[in-house]
Amino acid sequence: RPESRVWTVMLLVGTCLLYCARVTVPICAVALSTHFDWDKKQSGIVLSSFFWGYCLTQIIGGHISDQIGGEKVLLLSASAWGFLTVLTPLLTHVTSAHLVFMTSSRFLMGLLQGVYFPSLASLLSQKVRESERAFTYSTVGTGSQFGTLVIGGAGSLLLDWYGWESVFYFSGLLTLLWVYCTCKYLLSEKELIIPIDYLMRGLSISKQTKVPWKQLFKKAPIWAVIIAQLSTASTFFTLLSWLPTFFKETYPESKGWVFNVVPWLVAIPTSLFSGFLSDHLINQGYKTITVRKFMQVIGSGVSSIFALCLGQTSSFCKAIVFASASVGLQTFNHSGISVNVQDLAPSCAGLLFGVGNTGGALLGVICVYLAGYLIETTGSWISVFNLVAAVNSVGLCAFLVFGEAQRVDTDSAYMDL
Repeated sequence: RPESRVWTVMLLVGTCLLYCARVTVPICAVALSTHFDWDKKQSGIVLSSFFWGYCLTQIIGGHISDQIGGEKVLLLSASAWGFLTVLTPLLTHVTSAHLVFMTSSRFLMGLLQGVYFPSLASLLSQKVRESERAFTYSTVGTGSQFGTLVIGGAGSLLLDWYGWESVFYFSGLLTLLWVYCTCKYLLSEKELIIPIDYLMRGLSISKQTKVPWKQLFKKAPIWAVIIAQLSTASTFFTLLSWLPTFFKETYPESKGWVFNVVPWLVAIPTSLFSGFLSDHLINQGYKTITVRKFMQVIGSGVSSIFALCLGQTSSFCKAIVFASASVGLQTFNHSGISVNVQDLAPSCAGLLFGVGNTGGALLGVICVYLAGYLIETTGSWISVFNLVAAVNSVGLCAFLVFGEAQRVDTDSAYMDL
């Protein structure tokens, strides 16, 4: 339907702007370190603080979205993080404790953005049929690569021309424009109103709920997808946070618009292709779980091989190829574990996705900070890419052994939502 296509495009743009705001600090990390005189450990604290906030709102964001609608939660959070992004450079001029302020700002950014993907999972699980979920989610998911591409290209140029502050203004103002257009053209006035009593019902997980929570968390496939999700999320966050610094320091003569753009440019068609391939294989009669596991082998396993190669090369061209392959193939996760949550429990996909992303954010804090510590103490980037490969391997093995695709949120004693 035309309405469905418009919403898909708008959600893709929303995901793009989410990453534009999220990647402002990694893009500006070297400039911020120079401006505020931070070392690698202090930069690691600022970069990792995002994930402390990010892990706190995942579960509640997913649950509220399951109750009142994911689109409302998305727009509320986007409004808040857009304003925060615009205000961040302005507020640095009124404080001398820059490390504390930027750490707090990133923590708050994590709180606000933590609800986005659980809300998206909830929205798509309720609106999209199983045979189309992978392509729809992959299409919307390309926004993460497209956003990193946009901020990597435009942000690098703005950084060189006008300073790091302009990168924050650019990202924040575009987000606020997207919120305005979505509210004005896609939602009616009645849909924008959220009754307070309805919201309060969404905040509490009632004992009378039809979803069998205790039974769900006794299922091995649930834990398999959660472990795989937290592994892939944390390693993606690690690469997202440190790749700009890796290229800037390892190849100081290279241009930021090259290494901040090319890997994410490659990731867009690979994400779309993974979704198309996944849905095509399922429609051809292959078992859903077989397809999900195949996608995950590529997303976690093959991508890790290229990450390991990235740490071993001394050629800039080869490094770009390996980084592009690693980041691009990670998008196959969209057609693996990301939609497997919706296969297993569409009635509470937002909340379960939030559980997995919470674990991913917590592990992301550890991995992002640990990466900075390893670089500072060893002076080598190889250990960082070894860390990425090891964490990915744990999640992949758990999913291959215990992963399933049959619904587990229904029981004879419960009504199907």
